[in-house]
Amino acid sequence: MATFLYNLGRLAFRRRHFVALIWVALLTLAGVGAASAPAAGTTSFSIPGTEAQKAFDLLEQRFPGASADGATGRIVFKAPDGQKMTDADNKATVAKTVKELGGGTEVVSVTDPFTTNAVSKDGSVAYTSVKYEVPGMELADSTRESLEAAGDDARAAGLTVDVGGDALEAGAEPGAAGEIVGIAIAAVVLVITLGSIVAAGLPLLTAIIGVGIGVSTITVLAKALDLGDTTSTLALMIGLAVGIDYALFIVSRYRNELAEGRDREEAAGRATGTAGSAVVFAGLTVVIALAGLAVVNVPMLTKMGLAAAGTVVIAVLIALTMIPAMLGYAGRKIRPAGEKRKSSKERTSSKEQTSSDAATSQKQAKPNMGTRWASFVIRRPVAVLVLGVVGLGAIALPATQLELGLPDDGSQPTSTTQRRAYDTLSEGFGPGFNGPLMIVVDAKDSDDPTAAFGDVADGIKDLKDVVTVTPPAPNKAGDTATITVIPNSKPSSTQTEDLVHAIRDKGSDFKADTDAEVLVTGTTAMNIDFSQKLNDALVPYLALVVGLAFLLLIVVFRSILVPLKAALGFLLSVLAALGAVVAVFQWGWLSGLIGVEETGPIMSMMPIFMVGVVFGLAMDYEVFLVTRMREAFVHGESASQAVVTGFRHSARVVVAAAIIMMAVFGGFISSGESMIKMIGFGLAIAVFFDAFVVRMAIVPAVLALLGKKAWWLPKWLDRALPNVDVEGEGLRVHDDPAKGSDADEDRELVRV
Repeated sequence: MATFLYNLGRLAFRRRHFVALIWVALLTLAGVGAASAPAAGTTSFSIPGTEAQKAFDLLEQRFPGASADGATGRIVFKAPDGQKMTDADNKATVAKTVKELGGGTEVVSVTDPFTTNAVSKDGSVAYTSVKYEVPGMELADSTRESLEAAGDDARAAGLTVDVGGDALEAGAEPGAAGEIVGIAIAAVVLVITLGSIVAAGLPLLTAIIGVGIGVSTITVLAKALDLGDTTSTLALMIGLAVGIDYALFIVSRYRNELAEGRDREEAAGRATGTAGSAVVFAGLTVVIALAGLAVVNVPMLTKMGLAAAGTVVIAVLIALTMIPAMLGYAGRKIRPAGEKRKSSKERTSSKEQTSSDAATSQKQAKPNMGTRWASFVIRRPVAVLVLGVVGLGAIALPATQLELGLPDDGSQPTSTTQRRAYDTLSEGFGPGFNGPLMIVVDAKDSDDPTAAFGDVADGIKDLKDVVTVTPPAPNKAGDTATITVIPNSKPSSTQTEDLVHAIRDKGSDFKADTDAEVLVTGTTAMNIDFSQKLNDALVPYLALVVGLAFLLLIVVFRSILVPLKAALGFLLSVLAALGAVVAVFQWGWLSGLIGVEETGPIMSMMPIFMVGVVFGLAMDYEVFLVTRMREAFVHGESASQAVVTGFRHSARVVVAAAIIMMAVFGGFISSGESMIKMIGFGLAIAVFFDAFVVRMAIVPAVLALLGKKAWWLPKWLDRALPNVDVEGEGLRVHDDPAKGSDADEDRELVRV
């Protein structure tokens, strides 16, 4: 592989105009396609195999046109002190609001609180419910804006009005400010790492082009493939992070090759052949992790993972082709590693140095921070290993108290109208009123459906934590009915989850007694089923992703223990990150520093999401750092010296790459949405733990303790595995400078 990528890099360097033209054409084509693409329309959210989804499907069949899974909005009215909502003026104001809502687009029905008994016992609070045709994340912006503005007249009349419900759910957009801050920090880190604005600009430019092509392609395919806003958001986040990092790896290696005295085309070829090989396999681990989300069998997650994986593939291809081409355009504006800006006289003198002089100078250079740190770890491997493992283990302890759930309006900041509506409803009707359960009774096989409906309703009334059970509402055929159950606890509580399971457990008794099937659905039940499905899929997903990546790393490193160490280190960093998320978002520790206003259960997607995304990204550092060690070991250095050599060349770049990823993910922490804030914090802290503790401390400590055994591989397995030559051993045939390209300007001057 190294030889193939070496030739590809040199070809891209020589044919830079053609390569640049291809990528610009692809970007233009994708951009034009996105601009002219039809609107995505609505996207479907389904959870195949769950009881809640089965109930929704049954409702669509037995109650046609009822939009069973459609969004619900609630406008909550509160009368001024000394008044009641039943006063004539207040009733007239509410009636006007109900009439306005009924004329909106995508609206199925609007309830009148005075005819549906939606007024609190003390008369101070009332609410109207709005049913929509599509789920909340699929509503048009104009519909959502109309709902938010519906209470303006009532407010003007003196009522307190707030809006809640899942109809206000929007696509998970990170916000332009977070992205801009992340890119700005990345730019500063790149300038410091690469030593010039031109060198720093290349990773940013190519990453933006890659993300532009990827996100534009998603926009083009959105309608045909039923893709939502969150799909492009994840692709943007992952594509930007890996795009910058992969380009950084190759540009940094290019500067090192220049410092060894190679001409520019040869340096570009070798950088692509060596660092490019690491990029390919690092990209493969990310693709495996993202595409593996299909194991969960939730169509939305599958599409998000595949779309983000496609963006990663684009980032890899751009790093391998466009970066060498851009290096050709940059010429002498990108200086060798360690070289400071010089006068024209000094630059002329430097051209006269031979490659052997440059190599000797490089060897005699003062040890950098990476060299000093690696030497320190090798001298004290046990202490560093114990400190790293114990430290991350302590941080991971809160993860043992992890409580999973999906956010509702009760987790919103207290400044939002959703949270105020939630609190007002809880005050007027009880906390369970914000999460009603819908019971679907399928009595098609029952001899007496009406009696079956009544028996189910009466049986549910006797269960613990039930406040209200509405009378059954049958369909026209009379074979199916819905019953609404109001719990005594808030939607995200364990008591409500226990009630859902209790109703389902009692369903077998109903089936035996009445031949009617009882299904529990609604937003609260759907959230419970979604969380359970994710929990059940976590172990198979982890086994698939880690297993495939383990096999891939065996091929890359030709070792058993190094990939095993990489996988165990990753698990440690993810557990520590989950512990930090629990401490901040569930327990409230240091929550004020990042603006967490309300603690509660951790988003149920968080563990599997972090495993998928962080595993792929963490392997980037592992592959880039350890392949340089492997390269030194294969070229004859001792096991300990190979660790030092790997750190001398790679530590600075890995640290820079980690800071860039943390900056990109950290930009999401500024979001007002608790879910986005949690994702940003979780990914940023996971990258910090994995890069700075696992890869920078635990990895060299373990390798120092293992010595040569780290690179042991059974002979039979060594013969069976393909030789991908990530360390660039095959490039040694090109060590003769006379075999360099005649297209490089500097080498032409030498030949003359």
